[in-house]
Amino acid sequence: MSSEKPLRILIVEDEILIALELESLLQDLGHEVVGMAASSEEALSLGQKLRPDLAFVDVHLADGPTGVDVARSLSANHRVTVLFMTANAKRIPEDFAGARGVIAKPYTERGVREALSYVMAGHLRDPDEARTVTFVPFGAASRERSSQVS
Repeated sequence: MSSEKPLRILIVEDEILIALELESLLQDLGHEVVGMAASSEEALSLGQKLRPDLAFVDVHLADGPTGVDVARSLSANHRVTVLFMTANAKRIPEDFAGARGVIAKPYTERGVREALSYVMAGHLRDPDEARTVTFVPFGAASRERSSQVS
């Protein structure tokens, strides 16, 4: 990682091995993982309490396909930048305006690095930004999904 300030990251993932592997990768890249959540309730509580800069959010959590709602709440209520992680980007609504991108699962180190570079290059959530954001896919499997959402 460069000399930029490390990001404070929340991992929202119900598969513990994936969450731990991602935590290790993010720490190796010099970032601080401030919390991990497996359900929407945990994620929202930690988001409010910890105020992370960034959240990696799986679309399907322990309590069902609630990741989109979690991302929407973290983004709107706590100004957290969100990156989705999913094997099926089609589960993310076309009109979703709370995330910066999607990392294809199974994710690769390269995909995570690309996503972090993108976020750190100035794409953290700006309180004054317009509701239209560029939704960027990271990782080879998700390249077909790159669009503008509002």
